[in-house]
Amino acid sequence: MKFYDCKTAPSPRRVRIFLAEKGIDIETIQVDLASGEQFSDEFRQMNPDCVVPVLQLDDGSCLSEVTAICQYLEACYPEPPLLGTTVEERARVTMWNTKIEQQGLLSMADAFRNSAKGLSGRAVTGSRGYEQIPELAERGRQRVQQFFARLDGQLADSTYIAGANFSMADISALVVVDFAAWIKIGVPDKAANLARWYGEISARPGAVA
Repeated sequence: MKFYDCKTAPSPRRVRIFLAEKGIDIETIQVDLASGEQFSDEFRQMNPDCVVPVLQLDDGSCLSEVTAICQYLEACYPEPPLLGTTVEERARVTMWNTKIEQQGLLSMADAFRNSAKGLSGRAVTGSRGYEQIPELAERGRQRVQQFFARLDGQLADSTYIAGANFSMADISALVVVDFAAWIKIGVPDKAANLARWYGEISARPGAVA
């Protein structure tokens, strides 16, 4: 297998942490998003959506989308489990991972892609260009803060986001918090539960992936 990555992008980092937590070693190829390598004919053949990550399988076929890639890896390398072990656990991990994507990652993307100077005309990922909308950037920042409050409440009575065990949901949330800090959106001072969780999760060896 080959993993097509970009060190500076948040989405493939979720897969990198997933790989690190499982101890999986896969050949990694960096895609230079800044120079537009994702729009090359070669990369379009692997993923017409022109985004990373992409996992190329042994037969040459490709998987895109973080959740799909991680589901495949979980099936191939079940230990340690990161998507739940019981029916209920798997449902809760999926539920929270989806909430994190919809309420956290997408909000952060709006805040970043609609304000970064280098993304003028590229406010939405993918093969087509879209102009930035400053109002969406501000709304995105507000939604990220609201999402942090939501996570803080969830973590009041839970060690990890989806329950008693570390999971993909924690990986996704860690990436949201780290990238949000990079674009100057910090965890609110009063979010003590989220701060406690972040201190523990960011200290895991896989967090540096």
